Amino acid sequence: MTEPSGRASIDRAVIVSCGDELTTGRIADTNAAFLADALGEVGVSVVAVLVVGDDPDRIAWAWTLALAEGDLVIATGGLGPTADDLTTETLARTLGRPLIEDPEVAEHIRRTFAATGREMPSNNLKQAQFPSGALVIPNPRGTAPGYRLAVERAGRARHLVVMPGVPREMTAMWRESVLPWLRQARGAEDVYVSRTFQTFGLTESGLDERLQGVLDPDEARLSFRASFPEISVRVSLTAPVREAERRLEKAAERVRARIAEVVIGEGTDTMEGVVGCLLRDRGLTLAVAESCTGGLIGHRITNVPGSSAYFREGVVCYSNDAKRELLGVAPATLAAVGAVSEEVAREMAVAVRRLAASDLGLATTGIAGPDGGTPEKPVGTVCIALAAADGATSRRYQLWGTRDWIKILTSQIALDWVRRHALGLSVSASGIVGAWERTPRNDGTR
Repeated sequence: MTEPSGRASIDRAVIVSCGDELTTGRIADTNAAFLADALGEVGVSVVAVLVVGDDPDRIAWAWTLALAEGDLVIATGGLGPTADDLTTETLARTLGRPLIEDPEVAEHIRRTFAATGREMPSNNLKQAQFPSGALVIPNPRGTAPGYRLAVERAGRARHLVVMPGVPREMTAMWRESVLPWLRQARGAEDVYVSRTFQTFGLTESGLDERLQGVLDPDEARLSFRASFPEISVRVSLTAPVREAERRLEKAAERVRARIAEVVIGEGTDTMEGVVGCLLRDRGLTLAVAESCTGGLIGHRITNVPGSSAYFREGVVCYSNDAKRELLGVAPATLAAVGAVSEEVAREMAVAVRRLAASDLGLATTGIAGPDGGTPEKPVGTVCIALAAADGATSRRYQLWGTRDWIKILTSQIALDWVRRHALGLSVSASGIVGAWERTPRNDGTR
């Protein structure tokens, strides 16, 4: 199987996502989001994303439209062995090409089943059939390989890439096979480069306002993407290979300087990952006491590989009895100011730090809703405290949103406290005022 050689004009892409599970809303189309972002990083514009169910007429319609609009069409899904996996046979019919079984792929599928001691259903060999002229894309994490194909439409070359819908299989195939081919096929003298800053502490509109005029539009492009509770800022440009990185570094540094206090990391950095690196680098240990977040902070911390080097202990003390019995919060404090208070949060942070013999103790207590609020302490009232060797700091926030959003945002602010402490910044300045935190009212409540 061969394809045309030489450089290809690949500037416009269409993504086709196949599967009833997508059109019925049972799962989100994360593949299209990943591919659109990845294509943008190499300078290919996505002109459309088509989502179709497992129906041959609809899939044929999607292929026809995609081939008319894109230099590159990337399809995911519909490559399984069952009757509703129709992508390949529909594409072959649309192109007027026969399906041909690839003997190497067929043997690989047989060996995969044999290695696990399972009998192979005969319909699995459907995954070894490809339209005539296709080049196989290996699947390092599954039995269904992908393929790519060059065709001509309206006197212009079109390139097709077909991959499985399982995200972990598709992303591995993209990185290991498709992306290297795409870079080589485009062969442009100019390259697209980008730098992404992960931020927390300003709204999307606040970031846009702060960055007004920092870059000339002819110099580089700024784009924003909100992914609660963080917002990413991307700096991107296209330039000759020998100049691209230098220009990007210059533009990115100007952007970072303007928003330095809210930049938590770059690229795919997460708050918990950044916090973990800082704690490890500074030789600090942490323990957490959680009420309203219900263990979410501990969960996020321990999602980071190697977190045992700095995470000592997590205590979920949801009830007042648990606060008294597990952490020794004073009954008098609970009676005087209630569980949702800075005083209780400080006692929790100090106690968990002492019990775990850690450098830092972090605590949260609040009302996540939808019930439990009062005029003095409405839903969204959250208190956070951080205890260190030199004492404890606390602050009350008035957040808003659904129960899960309040919990996530509380965990984000709390982790940001740890980040700020490790960097020597003011911890109580953390938050997103104007987006998720209500402004204090004149009557003294928040």
